[in-house]
Amino acid sequence: MKSWLNSALKSLAIALLAMAVLPASAQIKNAFPGRKTRILFLLDGSGSMLAEMGPSGSPSRWATAVTLLNRMVDTIRYVSDVEVGLRVFGHNQPNEKRDCSDTRLEVPFGPNNHKQFVGRLKQIKPLGYTSITQSLLASAKDFPEDPTARNIIIIITDGVEECPGDPCQVSEALQKKGIILRPFVVGLGTDNEAFRKQYSCAGRYFNAETPQQFQKIIGVIVNQALNNTTVQINLLDNQLSPRETDVPLTILDADNGAVVENVIHTFNGKGLPDTLYLDPIRRYRVVAHTLPPVTSEITEVVAGRHNVIPINTPQGSLFLKMGGITRYPRLQAIVRQGNTLQTVNAQEFNTVDKYITGNYDLEILTIPRLYFKNIGIKQNQTTTVEIPNPGLVQLGLSKDIVGSIFQKTDGKLEWVMDIIGNNPKQLFNMQPGEYHVVYRIAGETRTLYSKTKTFKVTSGTTTQVVL
Repeated sequence: MKSWLNSALKSLAIALLAMAVLPASAQIKNAFPGRKTRILFLLDGSGSMLAEMGPSGSPSRWATAVTLLNRMVDTIRYVSDVEVGLRVFGHNQPNEKRDCSDTRLEVPFGPNNHKQFVGRLKQIKPLGYTSITQSLLASAKDFPEDPTARNIIIIITDGVEECPGDPCQVSEALQKKGIILRPFVVGLGTDNEAFRKQYSCAGRYFNAETPQQFQKIIGVIVNQALNNTTVQINLLDNQLSPRETDVPLTILDADNGAVVENVIHTFNGKGLPDTLYLDPIRRYRVVAHTLPPVTSEITEVVAGRHNVIPINTPQGSLFLKMGGITRYPRLQAIVRQGNTLQTVNAQEFNTVDKYITGNYDLEILTIPRLYFKNIGIKQNQTTTVEIPNPGLVQLGLSKDIVGSIFQKTDGKLEWVMDIIGNNPKQLFNMQPGEYHVVYRIAGETRTLYSKTKTFKVTSGTTTQVVL
């Protein structure tokens, strides 16, 4: 009589639990219409799953898992663009055989496979060994090839890995290849440091000590699997206030590097960073395409909560100015981060560009080139770099020559450019200054026939040089 009563109470507890695991099907929607969401349940079928889940008299871990999974699959089968599959490990060979290859896809993905899923779960009995690494490796082939699908794995287990291999390394490799999104890992009745350490790096980890906790966790996971969540990206100034905007942003999957979104940062009507909707299963990096670009830390968004991703992007402006009538066509300055060779931008003159605050070096592509060191860019200020407008040099050659132009600076001659020796008429802009041409006729074979001619360039005027 007592045995019958205990059995009846266990069945009643499981039934009541299952009724509340998820909301009614009419309330569940897939926030990713037009994209398949495939959920593979990776279920532990080892012998330890027969242990009670919770206080004495509670249903077993296996019975609780089966009942709640049946209920969940029954509920989401009406949701569009969602398919489920079932892989079980440790259920074909007894524990003493220590069979690390004991893993099988019991229910492949497909439409309307709910009855097959429920029926197969009824037939499986926990037996053997925990082999999660091999099961994760095998699961890569369980998902149909579909680059647009969201492939999700939910691992449900009560034991640490008992076979060779590292579940975290395999999970990371599958994510980087874009085969799966970051898995969910549900630990049943085993909240200890070793268990948490092994599985928290494999995916988003949850621990369930009782059937009631498991019920809540399953609801959270389904919510994250089928819904997106709100995010705002704060571009911070030097006072760590989100006042920067109008910056192109690339949102990346932090685990596989895939581009999730390309957007322009915007303030909404209230003057706050506008809201984005992102998949809560992914982890993210955000690249702000400032000059130079800035990348956020890895961010894990939380479903059902408004998330904020901060990026330090204090900016000031650089104005490159050149006046006068005589000008270089589309003169540019190479902008480098201070005291480095890293090129940040090639900015045209008489334009204004924004840069992250700091010091920069400029190489201006004039003739001769001009160099400016440690140009400071400050928050919300405009730094102006002005150069004189050039003069125009008309170079005429009566014969083919070999020669170069040098600038005289502080009593020294510095090379500026070589002369195109077979072009009789040449025209180019040059910076104001004193110059020397050192040349000889191309056909001469003796160095002593070299000649030197000096000329001076003034802004806005034309200088004729005949050789």
